[in-house]
Amino acid sequence: MKMDVLLGLQWGDEGKGKVVDYLAPKYHIVARFQGGPNAGHTLEFDGIKHVLHQIPSGIFRSNLKNIIGNGVVLDPVILKKEIEGLKKFNIDFSKNLFVSKKATIIVPTHKLLDAAYEKSKGDKKIGSTLKGIGPTYQDKIGRVALRVGDMLSPDFREKYNTLVERHLSILNYYAYDTSELTALETVFFEAIDFFKTLNLVESEFEVNLALSAGEKILAEGAQGSLLDIDFGSYPFVTSSNTMTSGACSGLGVAPSRIGEVFGIFKAYCTRVGSGPFPTELFDADGEAMRREGNEFGSTTGRPRRCGWIDLPALKYSIMINGVTQLFMMKADVLNIFEEIKICTHYQLADGTVIDRYSFESDAAEVTPVYKTMKGWHTSLAAVTSYEEFPQELREYVTYLEEELQVPIKMVSVGPDRKQTIIR
Repeated sequence: MKMDVLLGLQWGDEGKGKVVDYLAPKYHIVARFQGGPNAGHTLEFDGIKHVLHQIPSGIFRSNLKNIIGNGVVLDPVILKKEIEGLKKFNIDFSKNLFVSKKATIIVPTHKLLDAAYEKSKGDKKIGSTLKGIGPTYQDKIGRVALRVGDMLSPDFREKYNTLVERHLSILNYYAYDTSELTALETVFFEAIDFFKTLNLVESEFEVNLALSAGEKILAEGAQGSLLDIDFGSYPFVTSSNTMTSGACSGLGVAPSRIGEVFGIFKAYCTRVGSGPFPTELFDADGEAMRREGNEFGSTTGRPRRCGWIDLPALKYSIMINGVTQLFMMKADVLNIFEEIKICTHYQLADGTVIDRYSFESDAAEVTPVYKTMKGWHTSLAAVTSYEEFPQELREYVTYLEEELQVPIKMVSVGPDRKQTIIR
């Protein structure tokens, strides 16, 4: 059995949570492989909206295992709150949730460092969520971080103090106020005690043994491919590998055991935080898109930047991830437009026109070259099959499929589970 991977192809917020929840009945395990509480996966069913930050999106399916892999950075305080907030749904976390002992822990001073670093950048700040993600990954690569398994060590407090002393020396350099640390630590250690009651496992064995036993696993990514630390719009990126290769390193699965790669994209584009965004709209269309799509960060609440779909960037993401199936989300948001634009190329400052997302196009100002198509300009609320789509929407899907050279197997026309059309 091979592990399927589901990930975002844009700058995050593509709707991965909804798709994982929809696909989950076909799997035995859903596993998160990177990112941290800066992720916000939104699911909606039975008239209730749920936002998950660290827990995999299969948690509402009682017969599924949900694994938080070694590639994730975990905030014990946020995870405790998340679990407590879900108790009213009668979820049995003793049977449904498993956490890798090799996952890295976010400690209170990581958040203070995050804020200090961002403040020091001034106008060049990257738009961090200030959850401590970046500094935690820095410590992981620097080989000084604490991991979940360390919680079980009798000298955990000593290890913690050593790390905090390192952080305080850096914060002192930035003259950053640390007066709230004592209060943060009180809550942190309460969460650590709670954390020890969870299923802490060697998740790489859990995953590989399950595959060998013929069980189906879906690896769930966070953020989006264009935020990948290596291949995204650097330095305005997240701190982990958000692409297919990240599923291998973030769960301990060999590349030869990867099956389908599901690429999720919106029918348009959004971005939170700073960084290049070639098709961003600053006019009434952009504001209408934001309002219609309720484009506000599920983790931060920040308004998302909105723009037309970007094919050079999408083709790039498909290439580096080896995408085998595409899922198009939020097609209903474009209902309001009489005309829809598609970015097919970029024009550089010297007049050169290119059709690929590159180091140069990422680092410099580019002007999008658009193809215009007629919009469907009608509600999709009553649509239950692809055959019922307006002709203009079918033409839009067909054009994208031909350009991207990967089949679009799913089109979402609303937030609810039921508003998911399979082709």
